[in-house]
Amino acid sequence: MSHRRVNKRTGAIAAASAAALAGAVILLPNANASDEKEAAPRTFAGPAAAKTGTALAADLGADAAGWYFDGESGRLVMNVLDEEAAETARAKGAEARIVDNSMAELKAATQTLSDRASIPGTAWSIDPRTNKVSVLADRTVTGDRLAELEQATDGMAGLVTVKRSQGEFKPFADGGDAIFGGGSRCSLGFNVDVNGAPGFLTAGHCGNIAAAWTNDQAGAEPLGTTAESVFPVSDFALVMYDDPATEAPSTVDLQDGTTQEITGAAEASVGMEVQRSGSTTGLSDGTVTGLNATVNYGNGDIVNGLIQTDVCAEPGDSGGAMFSGTSAVGLTSGGSGDCTQGGETFFQPVTTALEAVGATIGAGGAGAGGGAGAGGEAGDGAAGEQAGGEGGIGAGDEGAGAGEEGLGGGADRRDGQGSRGGFSGAGAGHGS
Repeated sequence: MSHRRVNKRTGAIAAASAAALAGAVILLPNANASDEKEAAPRTFAGPAAAKTGTALAADLGADAAGWYFDGESGRLVMNVLDEEAAETARAKGAEARIVDNSMAELKAATQTLSDRASIPGTAWSIDPRTNKVSVLADRTVTGDRLAELEQATDGMAGLVTVKRSQGEFKPFADGGDAIFGGGSRCSLGFNVDVNGAPGFLTAGHCGNIAAAWTNDQAGAEPLGTTAESVFPVSDFALVMYDDPATEAPSTVDLQDGTTQEITGAAEASVGMEVQRSGSTTGLSDGTVTGLNATVNYGNGDIVNGLIQTDVCAEPGDSGGAMFSGTSAVGLTSGGSGDCTQGGETFFQPVTTALEAVGATIGAGGAGAGGGAGAGGEAGDGAAGEQAGGEGGIGAGDEGAGAGEEGLGGGADRRDGQGSRGGFSGAGAGHGS
């Protein structure tokens, strides 16, 4: 899919899904396998693929080895271990692919990496497209660190692939026009409701910085107070608005004078098409490439359970919202690269944050399917087994809209300048 960016700077990144296209070729059913004509795989919409994939994974149990949604063809691709399981998958309209590695073997590989290769600058997740654990090493992994990683992965041939990232993994926690606290700027992710009181989600590495947040850098316009913050391990924070009468619409600023309504939250799935809005780089889109990713940002900051994507982001985008259609998916945590050359960006799943803080979002509430995409069954580090549709929470630096630029998107902006007010995530709705 194409990747576009709407902001004050020009530039575009091409993130062609070569791997996805290659996968589509290998996954074509073997029409010559028998004289009997096999039913062609169904074309699914995201929500239907999510339901079918989740149900199939549960029915097949250990015979299922992950699945993903091919957005270009509209097909649900189910990895299985034998022909009997393949027939079951095809009967449900899925495209079946018999693979070598079971989910148990792939999960064991991620545990080995956690035990033997907990190295700053590395990240890994299970990739159902390749049926392997995808390991990324950023540019800081050299010398002894690289040797340690190679030693840990050499014994897992056929289970693990190792790739280098040209950037450096780090939380996106500086720059941007957003909410201000503790001398830093971060982005508002999504507005939420906590027992009838308005609040918003942002990144935990932002929530750890300050107890009080303002709508301007000078600190003259109080905004909210951090109620809960988790980082590392996870990366989300809940900030409650200081004014209980604050209008906090469930919308996302699309950075072009319009907003996207958010009706609920959904889990991510590999192959899901998503968008991210941020105050530094505006609106970007891309694809989920892995789930339950573990990222080692260094300094002991290791975060688990993240959504891996090829969506670009830069400092100032942290805390911003990732969404798919009307469903909240993630909060920007960090990554490498930029929106000129590309890179990898990781997101905290929104559903996890909502459950942890007891909040609801939109009409769908916490974890409502929202109809955002395909998933699989949830599993430790398993990219293809997550339930539901989209995920992610968005950490960062842009956010709720600075000072005169307003927190809310769309109608909440002041003097037409609010589009720079960070993500305004769920349309922060403060704007005054």
